[in-house]
Amino acid sequence: MARIAIGGVQHETNTFASSRATFEEFVHADAWPGLSRGPALIESVRGINLPIAGFIEQAAQDGHELKPLLWCSAQPSGPVTRDAFERIAFILLEDLTAALPIDAVYLDLHGAMVTEHCDDADGELLRRVRALVGERTPVVASLDLHANVSLAMLEQASALVAYRTYPHVDMAETGARAASLVPRLTTKPPLRRAMRHGDFLMPLTSQCTLIEPGRSLMARARELERGSILSLHFTPGFPLADVAECGPCVFGYGTDDAIRSAVDEIAEEVARSEPAAATRFWSIENAVSRALDVARVGLGPVILVDTQDNPGAGGNSDSTSIIKALIGARAEGVVAGLICDPECARQAHAAGIGRRLRLSLGAKSGFVGETPIEAEFLVESLGDGRFTGTGPFYLGSRMDLGPMACLVLAGVRIVVASRKQQAADQAMFRHVGIEPAGQRILVLKSSVHFRADFGALASEILIVEAPGPSPADPSRLPFRKLRPGVRRSPAS
Repeated sequence: MARIAIGGVQHETNTFASSRATFEEFVHADAWPGLSRGPALIESVRGINLPIAGFIEQAAQDGHELKPLLWCSAQPSGPVTRDAFERIAFILLEDLTAALPIDAVYLDLHGAMVTEHCDDADGELLRRVRALVGERTPVVASLDLHANVSLAMLEQASALVAYRTYPHVDMAETGARAASLVPRLTTKPPLRRAMRHGDFLMPLTSQCTLIEPGRSLMARARELERGSILSLHFTPGFPLADVAECGPCVFGYGTDDAIRSAVDEIAEEVARSEPAAATRFWSIENAVSRALDVARVGLGPVILVDTQDNPGAGGNSDSTSIIKALIGARAEGVVAGLICDPECARQAHAAGIGRRLRLSLGAKSGFVGETPIEAEFLVESLGDGRFTGTGPFYLGSRMDLGPMACLVLAGVRIVVASRKQQAADQAMFRHVGIEPAGQRILVLKSSVHFRADFGALASEILIVEAPGPSPADPSRLPFRKLRPGVRRSPAS
């Protein structure tokens, strides 16, 4: 039995987004729990599809003693403020100091956190933990599939374990896999490791592991993970971060030099898959026209993916261009969400169900060219924003999105929330009385995670290039810090 300190900090940073993640963003709950410490940490994540929850469950089954430190997360955004990072790091290290002596440390990290003063915040946090516990204490961290894995992360951690799915339905499973490495790390010599970076950026929408090339790449990595190869990972990276390590990475751990050959094989497969990673994007006009044509057949909802305003990639979740186009086309049976507009949600609650009121909906974040929908809306239904996620990605999440409302304009229903959250769970819509399967057209502010719960409903999925701060095509971004030779989009 080992005495293991556990904690984590999760943030995916879009360095091109104008917003900042303050300390308060980490404190408040949204889809995930708010900042928690000590025994409250274990209760706050119990039953949720999160890496630390999976680690806790597996470690408990293995008979380990857990010393909970701090866990927190914030919605993807621009860089984390210096104040937020330093306060969180101080608390985590303070709690870790109090927990000593320990046999191992586990951290639930993202791997793409950038702060105002550090491009590799995950690597820096690992460095500080390593400095405190010493070279001999194993430090294990789980990483998001979108991690931009750095050499510092690899050097400071005894082992890194990444998600294998996008949508991330295996987050808790990843934590359990990290826990299974602890006995090996605490009783035997350090593992050998290897890492290779790719030389092109992969759009988020082409990283999905339900389709090619991700499906085959992950399958092959699983096949090679046997014998002396204990852990092998492919992380496509988070392409909206202007950091040197941005992009695909293959890394792994083993007991002999076979790990280097395995990493080389997957890295070469990634290079060969580059043409398959190119994605087709639809203009708003063409997407709406296509959606109307397909919807007439009635084989299930057409999903318009509003990827560039996806709050899960640093978007503001308040753009209106696709909705306006559908209203202008007189589309019927449309549901769009989630629009983050706390003031409109407040006014809808004050008015009540069945009332009509004039609102200025959306576009409050000030993104260039976006304007609110100025109209009289019907308040069809209301919700308090507290419900439990039921889909594979948000499974068990105790949502707290603030006051919510379903507003109707012409043939379009718009689901409004007071806190931004990626539209990746049908429970978000059912909370205000909408059954997604019964709609003709769904407009979802997401990139890929929606596929876990909505994909089986869709007659067709169209990825739309509508205005937003999270460009679907990374080649359009003004990178300055990429390592030499990295292409900004896949060669088709």
